[in-house]
Amino acid sequence: MDTTRISIPRQPYRAIKRLLDAVAAALLLVLVAPVLMLVAILVRFKLGTPVLFRQQRAGLHGRRFVMVKFRTMSDARGPDGELLPDAERLGRLGRLLRATSLDELPELWNVLRGDMSLVGPRPLLMDYLPLYTAEQARRHHVRPGITGLAQVNGRNAITWPNKLRLDVEYVDRCSMALDAKILLLTLVSVIRASGITQPGHASAERFRGEQ
Repeated sequence: MDTTRISIPRQPYRAIKRLLDAVAAALLLVLVAPVLMLVAILVRFKLGTPVLFRQQRAGLHGRRFVMVKFRTMSDARGPDGELLPDAERLGRLGRLLRATSLDELPELWNVLRGDMSLVGPRPLLMDYLPLYTAEQARRHHVRPGITGLAQVNGRNAITWPNKLRLDVEYVDRCSMALDAKILLLTLVSVIRASGITQPGHASAERFRGEQ
């Protein structure tokens, strides 16, 4: 594969997708408002504050933005005062929120703002930007998404090289038809609660670049 080529979605598709994202996010935020309130209350009393987890992620063209999710881990610490491992801080509620993807619902606000799209490569840590190959970095030619091609093909259970390959494949193939297919497959994946974690990790291991 030629890693020097640049594949950027055409303007009509980008404009229509952005409009649909904004409308869908606004409607969904209204429809799921009771669910958001219920989850917020559960998180507040089971896991503590803040209710929302905020983290800087890389967006379109690698630009920094703040992604919001419901927190899924407590602040439990060991005798030495250090935070316990992620798997021990996750707890039953955290696992449930991740299994049902309810922790992702606040990201609809990011979609409404234009930081994210409903469908696209998942937004990853800013620390990863220098670690990508030129080919892998092409994942930032589109807005990151709540769900994407990698999420419906194994989610966290697949390796980083495969995950990033699927992200770039989405950039090359993105269309309204593909987006609709990914959204449908996402519903199936959520119902099956598949690919939530990588073996041996609370979610997935950190990306460390080409080994």
